[in-house]
Amino acid sequence: MGSYLVGQISVKNQILWEEYVSGVKESLVSYESNVIFRGKRTEVAAGENPRNLIVVIEFKDHPTLQSWYRSVKYQSLVELRDKAADVVITFYDEY
Repeated sequence: MGSYLVGQISVKNQILWEEYVSGVKESLVSYESNVIFRGKRTEVAAGENPRNLIVVIEFKDHPTLQSWYRSVKYQSLVELRDKAADVVITFYDEY
């Protein structure tokens, strides 16, 4: 079953964010993954959500997602990510 990373983002520094996104794309190459959706919020219909961007990345399974997230290549981007944006990352599995 598929496993999904959902990132909700508020960019603080666009230049650093673009560098981070480029690094993430490179880090995903050797993993079975697919960027399902990247979007910009147009409306909050219920509740509160201060984040204005979202990304959904599909992985073949949860161990693959965990392997990518914990990889040296991705972890080397975490400091850049935190300087570039406020991000909430959540993992979901199909059921």
